[in-house]
Amino acid sequence: QVQLVESGGGLVQAGGSLRLSCAASGRTVSRYTLGWFRQAPGKNREIVAAIRWSGDSRHIADTVKGRFTISTDNAKSTVYLHMNSLKPEDTAVYYCAADLSAQMVVLGRPGVWGQGTLVTVTS
Repeated sequence: QVQLVESGGGLVQAGGSLRLSCAASGRTVSRYTLGWFRQAPGKNREIVAAIRWSGDSRHIADTVKGRFTISTDNAKSTVYLHMNSLKPEDTAVYYCAADLSAQMVVLGRPGVWGQGTLVTVTS
């Protein structure tokens, strides 16, 4: 089973940028679909973006489309979430997650989760 470790969260002003990293380890990493999710205080968890390791298929939520992108570095077994033009409403704990089924990731039910990293956007 794959293990996930996120990093890169922090405090940023509105309009700024951050890059989150998700380092994956395990024998079968390349078979997984990776996703980024977030959960703001008092709100349900929502998917932000998802990508296959091959990079040939990716999904970006409408709420962040045009501002966030997702990419992989296969040599480093790392998935990135590039966040630009950040808004206060982007404040949340961001989680990296993975599943062998891309559908499970898009449906919000991946089997493997990272520990989360906090992103705070100030106005």
